[in-house]
Amino acid sequence: MTTTIYFSSKRLGEVTADQLQRMLDRFDLGRLISSGKTAEGVMGQTLYVSSTAGKFVLKGNPLFPGQWVEEKFMVEQLHTRTPIPVPAPYLVDETEDIFGWSYAVMPRLDGQHIHTPELQAKWTPLAKQQIAEMLASVLLVLHSWKVENSGELDTISLAIRPFEVSYRAWLYGRIRYWLEDARKYSDISAQDMAWVECILEGAHKAFDDLDTSTFVMGDFKPQNFLVQNGDNDWKVSGLFDFTTAYFGDGIADLPKITIMYLENGEEELARRFLTAYLKGMEDKKGFVERFRVHMLHQQILNWGCAKAMKQVTWDDKLSFTDWARKFTDIEGYEH
Repeated sequence: MTTTIYFSSKRLGEVTADQLQRMLDRFDLGRLISSGKTAEGVMGQTLYVSSTAGKFVLKGNPLFPGQWVEEKFMVEQLHTRTPIPVPAPYLVDETEDIFGWSYAVMPRLDGQHIHTPELQAKWTPLAKQQIAEMLASVLLVLHSWKVENSGELDTISLAIRPFEVSYRAWLYGRIRYWLEDARKYSDISAQDMAWVECILEGAHKAFDDLDTSTFVMGDFKPQNFLVQNGDNDWKVSGLFDFTTAYFGDGIADLPKITIMYLENGEEELARRFLTAYLKGMEDKKGFVERFRVHMLHQQILNWGCAKAMKQVTWDDKLSFTDWARKFTDIEGYEH
């Protein structure tokens, strides 16, 4: 299930040079030069591999059955439908004779992550504004891939398997599940629960009136794309990791970038990002209500994870409502 949330590390174990060469031989990708850990990749599934044929990324030991089929489908579709650079060709070996697990090999894309200190240091305020607007435009391009029904990819038929009952029921079910999970690790009061339900109730109609389903990356964040300075401006030079992709409301891809700006104290960039996205939307009805729900969903996950791992970076005395409201009630963008 693509939208399941996974917590994992060091999934590849020890990988030898001999194994990597056998993998390269299988796809006629030259002689091994070097290999190393990827800079990002919290799931521990990836390795950089350089050979005489080029630079690649090895992604192995799938998190769920059909992961490679799904990611290959998403990559190939985006490669065909959009100008956004994705890791194509996405080569898959479902056999396990080399590593003990199946794997995929893809070209390593050029560029840098926007949160690297060297990039942050060189950007002017104008450049940062342009980056925020550029990210919104990338999402608008991704969300131009429209489908008839919301749901997840069936990795056998390669058709979209609709969510049971409705998209809203599926989304609200996830929110309530993870809120209940967060109660195991933190104080979630009756007032917090009521506040959450109030937001959900206020967005019922906005979700029920949603008549277009789009591709949703599900994990659009700085770790999953690269940027380069092109001839005229900065551009996304690589987009990858479609493990949590599905089809539904494109607004679901907005919270992680918005949160990044807000946590960095860059409220104006958050507003510029949201305004640019909203301006490019064909149908703006229900944007505020749906955005609040998607932001609530993300912050429930972030709260629960931080509390469970004892990695809280904010005032630990804040109630969930007081903490989350700063993110769900952002104002100042055009709506």
